[in-house]
Amino acid sequence: MTETVFTEISAVVVISAVLSCLALLFRQPIIVAYLIGGLLIGSSGLGWIQNTAFIEEISRIGITLLLFLAGIVLHPRRLKELFRQTILLTLINSLISGGVCALFCIAWGFNLVESSFIGLSLIFSSTILVIKLLPTTALHHKRMGAYCIAILIAQDLIAIALLILLRAGQQAPLSHWLLLPIKSIVLIAVVFPVEQFVLRPLMAWSDRFHETLQLLAIGWCLGIAVIAETIGLSYETGAFIAGVALARSPLSFFLSEGLKPFRDFFLVFFFFALGTQLDIATAKTLLLPALLLTLMMLIVKYATFRILFRRVGESAPFAHETGMRLAQASEFSLIVAVTAHANGWLNHTAFQFIELVTILSLVFSACVVTSRLPSSLASKKELKQD
Repeated sequence: MTETVFTEISAVVVISAVLSCLALLFRQPIIVAYLIGGLLIGSSGLGWIQNTAFIEEISRIGITLLLFLAGIVLHPRRLKELFRQTILLTLINSLISGGVCALFCIAWGFNLVESSFIGLSLIFSSTILVIKLLPTTALHHKRMGAYCIAILIAQDLIAIALLILLRAGQQAPLSHWLLLPIKSIVLIAVVFPVEQFVLRPLMAWSDRFHETLQLLAIGWCLGIAVIAETIGLSYETGAFIAGVALARSPLSFFLSEGLKPFRDFFLVFFFFALGTQLDIATAKTLLLPALLLTLMMLIVKYATFRILFRRVGESAPFAHETGMRLAQASEFSLIVAVTAHANGWLNHTAFQFIELVTILSLVFSACVVTSRLPSSLASKKELKQD
């Protein structure tokens, strides 16, 4: 078993390294290379990766670190201000894009329940892709980065609430999920003082030893993530709360930069696992409607975000770029689809349809953003920023 796990992890890393070099050679986004790698050696391809559940668990570390590093650059005061500015915009975009996707699915022949869940699952934008393709300067210092993060966090909270409802099922009492906001408040009330009076002094004491600082930060992130999952929230929610608490520390920017390589390494597994999940046989029969819905969703999300940002007084270039960056589906689309499928709300075809649309939207969005907008993974030299 140990040899198999080692072999499969090695295969993921080696294939990803080779394909990422080819992607750079042909000026394509590296993320697309990871997706293709998963498709090539997953169960639908050569079948080299059998233990996909283990690869998916590793990938969750990448998502957890991503949310942690997103929070670590958002001081609570700044986050509160951004939420106030973006929550209504996020809700309006979700209603419009989700409604359009659901109507398309009804017209194509899906039933009302399946169409509703497909629409719900596709309202989210990809936290991983958006943050990955934002230049570091925009993410940390510019209004666009702050707006994108605030919208993504608002969407993530909607996704978490939806997942709670789906996981609770029809048998769970109302009090089960009504208590979750209280649990979140209690977790925040505990995490912030612990960060200030325990973690921060420890970091100040060991600030000359970078390895210790990084281990303290990772331990803090994963520890709070596990606590959050234990009390019924999620790893991602706990990691984000841990990051926001640490954002008040003078070491926050240094830690966010130092931990980026860890995040990037584990995110390789996320995109790779995404490629392994695609059922090629089913995908062939769904390719045409998936392509049409993907294009429709990208256009509707882009147009809606652009109009809404213009309505709140942002410039046309700002609204255009932000709309392009937020137009795709999300990793939460897949998580919602998996949960709905497990609870009997979606059949296999509808689940595969969501997966195919999500993957296509990630690929198209990555190609558009890296070819037309500033990014650390830009395919053109003049657009490359980090």
